[in-house]
Amino acid sequence: MNHKNILITGAAGFIGSNFIDYLIYDEEIKDINLIVIDNLSYCGNLNNLSFAEKFSNYKFIKGDICDSALLEKIIQDNNIDSIIHFAAESHVDRSIMDSTPFLINNVLGTVKLLDVAKKYKISKYLQVSTDEVYGSLGSDDHGFTEKNNITPNSPYSASKAAADHFVMSYYTTHKLNVLITRCSNNYGPKQFPEKLIPLMIQNAINNKELPVYGDGMNVRDWIYVKDHCAAIWKVFNEGEFGEVYNIGGECEKPNIEIVKTILKKLGKSEKLIKYVSDRPGHDRRYAMDISKIKNQLNWTPKIDFEKGIEATIDWYLNNLEWINDIVSGEYLEYYKKQYGEK
Repeated sequence: MNHKNILITGAAGFIGSNFIDYLIYDEEIKDINLIVIDNLSYCGNLNNLSFAEKFSNYKFIKGDICDSALLEKIIQDNNIDSIIHFAAESHVDRSIMDSTPFLINNVLGTVKLLDVAKKYKISKYLQVSTDEVYGSLGSDDHGFTEKNNITPNSPYSASKAAADHFVMSYYTTHKLNVLITRCSNNYGPKQFPEKLIPLMIQNAINNKELPVYGDGMNVRDWIYVKDHCAAIWKVFNEGEFGEVYNIGGECEKPNIEIVKTILKKLGKSEKLIKYVSDRPGHDRRYAMDISKIKNQLNWTPKIDFEKGIEATIDWYLNNLEWINDIVSGEYLEYYKKQYGEK
């Protein structure tokens, strides 16, 4: 493997921190330096990365990917040869409240990264994207393939779609060696509790109402975060430049089934479920066709939902302090605005 110094953005977030964990413990990489950057916004938590501090091939830098001068300094000082880009504003509900941070961080931040990658002739750039850029599926539609049109329906997915288009344009125009992964809904340890599964676990533990949008029948394809991390690493090492790879868990479930599963496993009553007004433009169904990554790179998800959700619930039960530390006043204000007045 030629890549010795990888810059990983957004590493203090949910998927980014699990990815660092995966590289250090599952892959046991020792000959690659991991230089990670995060601006530690509301959902970035340095505690997520505390396990990595004892490793000599790990270095954390607090900073903003929109700061070109900082990015250039990091690349020069650390002899960066490749980039894996996780950093993003990622919550649809927040994008509906205020789209501007999504435009700045997801689009402008990506362009700033691409520009320094081009300037310093970075040998490999991987963009971590989402299935949401494809839009919504009907109940009988075939899962999204990489050839599906990009038809985002929320400000969040529009910002990720725009970023993806910029990435591919740098491949065509500037011959930058890029890869894009698009993944379905992740779940697992260390996910910020505004997302469905950790929110429902946290509320159920505390005997609070579990807010469910609409009729609860919106369907998502769920993947355990460590399976996603393994797929990203596979694409990074074996993927073909200029290509998109869909990643999914082949595990479609309606939201209400997820909620009832969590309640059952925690021994809580379904009376805690509270249906609330649906969010605007709520995509009905996502599903991924992962034939390409299976056939070309020999990757498949390994952790089934039953095992994954049990491991996730156990983690939250054993890390109540983690939840209390990150659920700040800002988050409580957001939660009240989002669910408390419906």
